[in-house]
Amino acid sequence: MLQAKLGIAPIAWWNDDLAELSDDVSLDECLRQAAEAGLTGMETGRRFPMDMAELGPILDRHGISVCGGWFSGLLLTGDIEVEKDRIAQQLAFFKAAGAPCIVYGETARSVQGERHTPLAKKPKLTEAEMAIYGRKMSDFADWCAHEGMPIAYHHHMAAAIETEAELDRFMAQSSVPLLFDAGHMAFAGGDNLRVIDNHHARITHVHTKDVRMDVITALDRSRESFLDAVIKGAFTVPGDGSLDFEVIVKALAARGYEGWFVIEAEQDPVANPPLEMARKGRKELKRVMDAAGYEVSQ
Repeated sequence: MLQAKLGIAPIAWWNDDLAELSDDVSLDECLRQAAEAGLTGMETGRRFPMDMAELGPILDRHGISVCGGWFSGLLLTGDIEVEKDRIAQQLAFFKAAGAPCIVYGETARSVQGERHTPLAKKPKLTEAEMAIYGRKMSDFADWCAHEGMPIAYHHHMAAAIETEAELDRFMAQSSVPLLFDAGHMAFAGGDNLRVIDNHHARITHVHTKDVRMDVITALDRSRESFLDAVIKGAFTVPGDGSLDFEVIVKALAARGYEGWFVIEAEQDPVANPPLEMARKGRKELKRVMDAAGYEVSQ
């Protein structure tokens, strides 16, 4: 039987890009709520101490482990040696925490964190730029793996690798492990099942982000930004949005994916209380996991 673990990202409680979309709770309370919802992993966020001597007892108290965490990469325009230095502390910390991977998000030239830059202004790479970037990312991923902590590359709205076509080009030019995010790919207009079919061999981490397609289709991408979309409620948890996660999870199961399924839904915690959302997302994921033949670790 295929093995799976269910985790969540702290962005439901504290949004690092939009302070106004944050619930003023402690790390301890965040972990308590996640555990109460039945989740066993948490990706890192701004309130996590980067020291297992301090963090370990807090995690143990709630039966939670580190199941990943974001790194804002700058390799598109930067130097690989500089990026090695930038990621070194997180890499060492994640090794100590026994995390499965570091989530690599390319933020160079990205407009994902710019409130007043429209989605249409996202960066686009030429074939030559893509080839150079793919080689740099491959070398960086190989180095991280050799150091004992693999990365998983996060395709992302408003970044250089956003659309299905861009992801296909990037995967063809690189050997980087992939983080598959159903919500970001749906937002970008891609076909989630085709992405799984094409790239399943390199999917090592999964974000189960749901979307509200009525919000997304109403966006004016020539005027509105990624953060505008978040504020309007473009994202939510599985079971609360437009995606059929039973079909998506069954496709992953059919291709033999095992590992973490992480709920990651940045939205207003006042309108969408994190504990309630975590429970809803976990319930839907457990339902579809059972249907897909996964054994979920408790």
